[in-house]
Amino acid sequence: MIPLAGLSVASFACAFDRIAFWWTVLRTEDQLAHQILDTANYSLTDARMIAEKANTQPIARFMLAALKLRQPTPETFRLALETAGDDEFARMRRGDKLLETVVAIAPLLGLLGTVTGLMATFANLNVGGAALGAEQTTKAAAGIAEALTTTAGGMVVAIIALAILRMSVTLQSKQMEYFSKTGGELELIYRQVWYEPFTSELAKAESSQVSIGG
Repeated sequence: MIPLAGLSVASFACAFDRIAFWWTVLRTEDQLAHQILDTANYSLTDARMIAEKANTQPIARFMLAALKLRQPTPETFRLALETAGDDEFARMRRGDKLLETVVAIAPLLGLLGTVTGLMATFANLNVGGAALGAEQTTKAAAGIAEALTTTAGGMVVAIIALAILRMSVTLQSKQMEYFSKTGGELELIYRQVWYEPFTSELAKAESSQVSIGG
C-alpha cells in the first residue's frame, strides 16, 4: 500500500498541474487568437507585439514564431508555425508518461499485495486435519479481506490516473486541431495581405528592360 499511496499522490499532483494548465489555456486562448488574427490584417508589427505580451499562452508563442520573421516566404512562414506547434504539443504532453506508468503499475502492485497477503494468511492457518475454529476462521477472513484491499487500492489509483490521462489526451487532440486552424488562418492572411512576390518579380523585369533599353 505504501507504493500505491506514493503513486496516488503523484497522480493527484499531476492532475492539479494539468487542470491549472488547461484552465489557463482554454479560458483565454480563443479571444487572444482572434485578437492577433484581426490585428494581423492591418499590421503584422502590432500583431507581433500582442503575441509577445501574451507569451505565457501557448497559442501566442505559436503565432509569434511566424510573426517575428522578417519578410519570410510562405513556406518559411508555415515551417515556423509547424516547428512552434510541435514544441507546444510536447509541453502539453508533460505528465502523460507518469500517468501511463501509474495506469500500468498500480494494478500490478495491488495484485502483488494481495498474493503476498494471502500467502501470509494461509501460512498462519492451522489446518492440521482438524476443522477450523470460529476464532481462526474469523482471523482468516480478516486476513483475506486485508489482502484484497491492495487490489482495490491499485484499481482505484489506476482508474483515477486513466481518467486524468484520457482527459489530457482529448484536450491535446482538440488543441492540435485548433492550432492547425489558427495557423492556417494566419498563413492565409500573410499570403493574401502581406506577401507580394509578383510585385518584386515585376520590378526586376522592368529594371532589366530599362538596362537593356539604355
